[in-house]
Amino acid sequence: MMLNQFLQIFLPVIEAELVAAVNRADGDRLADLHNILAYHMGWEGEGAGPEARGKRIRPMLTLLVTAAAGGEWRSALPAACAIELIHNFSLIHDDIEDNSPQRRGRLSIWNRWGIAQATNAGDAMFTLAHLELLHLIDFLPTSKVLQAVNLLQQTCLHLTQGQYLDISFEDRQDLTEADYWEMISGKTGGLMAACTELGALAASAQEIICQAYQLFGRSLGLAFQVQDDLLGIWGDNQLTGKSAESDLITGKKTLPILFGINQRGKFYNRWLRGPISPDEALEVTHLLEIDGGRFYAQEQVDQLTNQALEALELAQPIGDAGVALHELAEQLLHRQA
Repeated sequence: MMLNQFLQIFLPVIEAELVAAVNRADGDRLADLHNILAYHMGWEGEGAGPEARGKRIRPMLTLLVTAAAGGEWRSALPAACAIELIHNFSLIHDDIEDNSPQRRGRLSIWNRWGIAQATNAGDAMFTLAHLELLHLIDFLPTSKVLQAVNLLQQTCLHLTQGQYLDISFEDRQDLTEADYWEMISGKTGGLMAACTELGALAASAQEIICQAYQLFGRSLGLAFQVQDDLLGIWGDNQLTGKSAESDLITGKKTLPILFGINQRGKFYNRWLRGPISPDEALEVTHLLEIDGGRFYAQEQVDQLTNQALEALELAQPIGDAGVALHELAEQLLHRQA
């Protein structure tokens, strides 16, 4: 596969750039702060390694887009790593806000170092991302760098707006599907769109090509999130690293759950009675499937997948990187974890 060849080239360079970026937080009497950040990134502590690091999907996507748009991929490296650092900042804060005890099969950092230090570590990660992005000045004209800075700032605003909606939804019983799409557009959709748009920007692609890549990333991100919703209920916990029924137990209002609620069937009747215990999660999962939640969510994944691939065709990706970009999109849209 062409993608594997690019993974072998890009991943070590991405990791080295991320290490250099995080090292900026180190210094006298700051070793513990650095250790917290390095632990979260999967480089240190018990269980450190590829699984703890995550797949680095977002920086890979950015670099592939730059190459497929006819640019020099190294010029996009600061943008690619800035996006990955923003992603990890959001994970640190999400774990605190969602009271999630684990991340990628290990203790989440708030669970290990406390909420105060985890919050501070997330803030440091956020700042490191913006410092990293400024290294684009070594490769691109100032006007392009300012565009990239504006794009990342707007993305961060949308990310926090989406998280606000996500948290506010926990206590609402009147949610609609439109509410759901607005929420994930600010979170997963916006971050993926930033990956692909920054990649095209770093290649100095024409505006119409940048727009096509932006639409590709947004549709890809939305499909990715709905697929994650499916895995959050019907996924193999050995692959996902969490309980397959966790979204039902925590009461998270994902797309299949919202659909099931709106059907006013047996799943809805059980949902109204309050929290779902681990012992009854499998039974309630079955009720949700009978009421069509799984089928409907899969339909949405399929539609968004088609939108993403159509947008990618409009972007006219070239060369081996274009082939690899198609392969990466297909992998993300049909993943099991």
